[in-house]
Amino acid sequence: MYVYYIIVFFIFGTIFGSFFNVVGDRLPEGESIIKPSSHCPKCGHKLTPLELIPIFSFLIQKGKCKNCNSKIPIAHPLYELLSGFLFSLTYISFGLKLEIIIPLTFISILLIIIVSDIKYMIIPDEVLIVGIVLLVLEKILISGVISLLYSILDGVICFIFMYLLKKFGDFLFKKESMGGGDIKLMFIFGFVLGWPSAILSIFVGSVIGLPISLIIVSSNSSHEIPFGPLLSIGSTILLLLHINTDKIIQFFNYIS
Repeated sequence: MYVYYIIVFFIFGTIFGSFFNVVGDRLPEGESIIKPSSHCPKCGHKLTPLELIPIFSFLIQKGKCKNCNSKIPIAHPLYELLSGFLFSLTYISFGLKLEIIIPLTFISILLIIIVSDIKYMIIPDEVLIVGIVLLVLEKILISGVISLLYSILDGVICFIFMYLLKKFGDFLFKKESMGGGDIKLMFIFGFVLGWPSAILSIFVGSVIGLPISLIIVSSNSSHEIPFGPLLSIGSTILLLLHINTDKIIQFFNYIS
């Protein structure tokens, strides 16, 4: 049954990932996520159900539109693969219990943000608002109002920390160092991870993203770096591995 649920979560992850890709691509442009239905951006061909099967449709069609033969970006199936992989890892990490809806919601928010921030350098407010509402309702359902209040406090602490970090960056670089979306996103990080782990995720994401950032800076004259995906990487690692500040302190105490 364990392997069965891993496969089930992977399948659902790819399906949701396909939808998240549409949301992250359309919202920053002010487009509806419902209409028009999925279509080829080159010829406008409306995709049939067989052309909407995550990953497999890309393989069956050999990476090309069935109508006009234009190439489908490889990023689409890779993103669906990533979504399925993260959903499966969430099941492996948290097990099949009610509490899993919170990390699944959190991962879903991050997947949408990755698309929108990389493509448009925007973290849509609509995604953050819907995400927060869902997380609040889930928190009340699972842990009650008292736990919700502590989570909100963690979120506020992280929001303030990120705001102060932005102000320091603005002063240091003499220009805007990060967008408002990154600051709002930190509220969600604090809400889900707790403020110590959420703040730690900033440094984890920054270290992992350093090589990527150097490449972007060297090839982009504006030197603009989408920070949302880097934050998402750091927070996802801490979430799925259940890493917190206590474990890190214990690790350093062990090796010292």
